[in-house]
Amino acid sequence: MSLSRPDREASAHTRWRTGPGATLAGEVRVPGDKSISHRALLLGAIADEPVTIRGLLEGEDCRATRRALETLGASFETGADGALRTGGAGPGVLSPANSPLDLGNSGTGMRLLCGLLAGLGLEAELTGDTSLVRRPMERVADPLRAMGAAIETTRDGRPPLRIAGGRALHPIDYAMPVASAQVKSAVLIAGLFAAGQTRVRQPGLCRDHTERMLRTLGVPVEYDRHAASVLGPARLRGGTIDVPGDFSSAAFFIVAALLAAPAGLVLRQVGVNSTRTGLIDILRKMGAQIELENRRWFGAEPVADIRVQRSELTGIDVPADLVAPAIDEFPVLFVAAAAARGQTRVTGAEELRVKETDRIATMAAALRAVGVDAEPTPDGMTVTGGRVRGGSVDSGGDHRVAMAMAVAGLMAEDGIEIGDTRNVATSFPGFVRLANAAGFRLEGDDS
Repeated sequence: MSLSRPDREASAHTRWRTGPGATLAGEVRVPGDKSISHRALLLGAIADEPVTIRGLLEGEDCRATRRALETLGASFETGADGALRTGGAGPGVLSPANSPLDLGNSGTGMRLLCGLLAGLGLEAELTGDTSLVRRPMERVADPLRAMGAAIETTRDGRPPLRIAGGRALHPIDYAMPVASAQVKSAVLIAGLFAAGQTRVRQPGLCRDHTERMLRTLGVPVEYDRHAASVLGPARLRGGTIDVPGDFSSAAFFIVAALLAAPAGLVLRQVGVNSTRTGLIDILRKMGAQIELENRRWFGAEPVADIRVQRSELTGIDVPADLVAPAIDEFPVLFVAAAAARGQTRVTGAEELRVKETDRIATMAAALRAVGVDAEPTPDGMTVTGGRVRGGSVDSGGDHRVAMAMAVAGLMAEDGIEIGDTRNVATSFPGFVRLANAAGFRLEGDDS
């Protein structure tokens, strides 16, 4: 039985309980990359030939993106081999929806779909759950308006987004004030339908999955660490997209192994795109023993097996150039800092304030609740490593906070009870089962 939105939100307050004394070992294979899965669904839906997607993440965020695309007219079919295949009918298969498109908790789905709909000139309203409608959307609406789109947000710049139909876009040269892969991707996708070169300049490193996938599907893209551009109008051919394991999901097991895997833990087939692996660089500076083995390629994306050994960590000042490529991993990095000798200082991470929760405030409160000295700042946090007593924390419905505190439970003297864990299913369905298979002692509802 499917749940109505009030019923789903009423059921959200699930809880986990960690047990002390766990030892991790063996091998882990994390689910498919969420960022790549969103893009594969979106670009596959408008390709002129069928696209086969292998390893797609079946989390709630990606399901919301798929449902929205199907409502607009896209077709997807799962084969006997488990791969998803798109219809291959081109962008003309999409048409305006008769009702608002519900993206659930998916900020990526909303921002990228906004670029696609604006590019196609399709009227639509995009909304989401109580968390998503608190997230800022002017950062994507502004450049799309500069291209000629008509987009309305609420008075404070948040969802729902209302996109007017029938507007032909023109290319722009856009300098992002803040590095954002979602904004860059939305503008590039809209640029596929504008006559001329659309260019996005970025002030710092951010993910390049969209650029890599566009090339895989036959679109000439120019990009480097400073800018990316497409020449429209462009059409997408078919092909195969292999989705590697999600590095952001692997991050929880990387830190967990540093705390509790004396014989080592291996994470198989994880995406190691250099725009995503800043966490490894930071942890190595703290003394972590992490090795990348069996390096290979999944299409345009680099993949490796990650071997992690329990390590003694030392606090550091996190280098500014490693903040952007580690931005989604800071909740679990703060946990690593709590296990380290001395202080770890993070600055320049104000983007954490506008994630699913204010991750600076939420993680500082959670760490303090279990006895860790954590001092939030406007753009980061200072964490002093030491004793973790345990206690009860509230994740605020943030999937990454919940999983980070489950990792913290590995070193807690009395265990940690973690509230509001249901949204873990947005990015990591089956986390409890997989964690316990690796050696966690985690009780509670799985996703």
